[in-house]
Amino acid sequence: MPRVKGGSASDKKRKKLFSITKGYWGRKKNVYRRAREAYLHSLSRAYVDRKRKKRDFRRLWITRINAATRSCGMSYSAFMNGLKKSGIVINRKMLSELAINDMAAFTQLTAQAKNALGK
Repeated sequence: MPRVKGGSASDKKRKKLFSITKGYWGRKKNVYRRAREAYLHSLSRAYVDRKRKKRDFRRLWITRINAATRSCGMSYSAFMNGLKKSGIVINRKMLSELAINDMAAFTQLTAQAKNALGK
């Protein structure tokens, strides 16, 4: 059987991989085997980090809400409990935006939460 080198298809495949791994450190950008390993690893990290991004943002929002509620004389958990009891449905992202941009509205929300808790 004659040997098949697969010239242009292999070149195209290699060129595509190297264009993807351009900017990687060391041999990961220009040695085919290392580049393929790095690329597959980066795909798996990208998948994991798309999930992690959601967790990280939720943590950030909760931290911001907690800081704002503490300045209003409440804890985060008491504030969230008060909002639920008063029937106010607003997500954490919007609460953190209010805490940053419109502190007066956020203070009114904390007052409503305190009333619902009976404090």
